[in-house]
Amino acid sequence: MTTVEALLLTLFWPSATIAFYLLARAAFNRWPRVWLSPLVFAPAILIAIAVAAGESYADYSRATHWLVMMLGPATVAFAVPIYEQRAIIRRHWPALTIGALVGSSAAIASAWALASLLGIDGSLRASLLPRSVSTPFAMIVSADIGGVPDLTAVFVVITGVLGVTIGDGLLRFMPTKSELSRGALFGMGAHGAGVAKAHRIGGEEGTIAGLVMVLVGLGNVLSAPLLSLMLR
Repeated sequence: MTTVEALLLTLFWPSATIAFYLLARAAFNRWPRVWLSPLVFAPAILIAIAVAAGESYADYSRATHWLVMMLGPATVAFAVPIYEQRAIIRRHWPALTIGALVGSSAAIASAWALASLLGIDGSLRASLLPRSVSTPFAMIVSADIGGVPDLTAVFVVITGVLGVTIGDGLLRFMPTKSELSRGALFGMGAHGAGVAKAHRIGGEEGTIAGLVMVLVGLGNVLSAPLLSLMLR
């Protein structure tokens, strides 16, 4: 590969990633379908282009590593909604705390059980455990416990898409009449994708979903040493 070709690839992949994300978001806002979600549509198009062009994931990763580096500031920025919504936290802290602990424990336990059932061990198991946490937190936890952060990001996306789809159906059958319960359902079960869905349902649902997502993420980061001991 010549220097010019390498430079073009370095410019192409980040530009394509951002462009297809914005296109998918606009399409999803107009036609809210699962397959048009930015978490589904943009990766699918990028994978199709990479396969057609004969490019590897390593090429894509090298060109877009700076986008991944932005997850660090994004993680720090999660402190903002916690501070802004401190009144809600003070009012509902028992329910939020218990819900985050129980939900997070159930997510980790189910991931562990699934890995055991399928005979998955080592770094793959470690990559699967933080699947129910928002990507910035999940990648940090994955790296700390011996997983593969990039693989964890894939599991997070799959969990988010499935969580939104299943959560939408659960709302029709479960007696979740309060904004707190509806928001917590999506924040815990589908992290970032769930927060976006909760905001479409209502403002308070979106706020609660965001708080639960952040609390669960922080809890998982703090419990990473314990998870690491479990994997030994």
